[in-house]
Amino acid sequence: MFKRLCNIPLTLFCVSILTFLLIRLVPVEPAEVMLRMAHTAPTEESLDAMRARLGTDQPLIMQYVTWIRGVIQLDFGTSFVSKQAVATDLFAKLPATALLACVSFLLTVLISIPLGVMNVLTKSRLLKIVGQFFALCCVSVPVFWLGFLFIYVGSLKWGLFPSHGMGTWQHLFLPALTLAIPTIGLFSQLIQQTIVELQQTSFMHYARVRGVKNRTLIKYYAQHLLLRLLPLLVVTFGSLIGGAIVVEQVFSWPGLGRYLIESVINRDYPVIQAYVMMIACCYCVLTLLGDIAQQALDPRLRLKEVSR
Repeated sequence: MFKRLCNIPLTLFCVSILTFLLIRLVPVEPAEVMLRMAHTAPTEESLDAMRARLGTDQPLIMQYVTWIRGVIQLDFGTSFVSKQAVATDLFAKLPATALLACVSFLLTVLISIPLGVMNVLTKSRLLKIVGQFFALCCVSVPVFWLGFLFIYVGSLKWGLFPSHGMGTWQHLFLPALTLAIPTIGLFSQLIQQTIVELQQTSFMHYARVRGVKNRTLIKYYAQHLLLRLLPLLVVTFGSLIGGAIVVEQVFSWPGLGRYLIESVINRDYPVIQAYVMMIACCYCVLTLLGDIAQQALDPRLRLKEVSR
């Protein structure tokens, strides 16, 4: 566990370098975008003045050192577009994305667990085929297409839900369901596979031979399912936050994902860099918490950690 904790700063350092370099490979520079947004002709003089104003006229190494020094102090710089602190803008958008991710995560758990268990316990071959086909479609269908389909059916055709914006629970349902469906397909397949593997283990056969009650068997299944799926559940929550970009854009949800798209279009380097670093930190912390929780629930993992 100590090694994993020490690997987090190294991981974030590598992410910061890659993010800093990759976004500067985009052909159009921020100075030109800012001038065009201000309806100013991008002449050499105006470009030089804008570069000096934005600080992009300095050598790359100096730009990186200045930026990473601020990141260490939790100062992500100032947005090129809004002229406000990037941290202020990000934390203003974070609650909307966190709400969307939490509801999507809840839908994932409530739908995938019964679906996976049903696919194992049902004796109908037709129901098994339908359940597996549904899970496969959930994983395969593109999220943006699914979002447009829900807007067409749920908003334009039936008029049950708003097509965009944020407000009541009706505004939240369609984007949350769109974000959750790929994860539902993945988790239902994993739950089905895990239960099948547990049914074939020797201790489950022995428990059934001994005549252990079904209530106790269900408890065993739940414990082992939790141990196997807990790390993935924790990481999935982070992926829902980071993967909400397309869904927020389709449904005009005022969260981090839509803010990132706008920043990419406007070449707002500080916002893009801060967003990537925040998502990387989220993944690292959630992965560590998942490992800690798994070790707390499974003594065998603690013994392996001590033996190392």
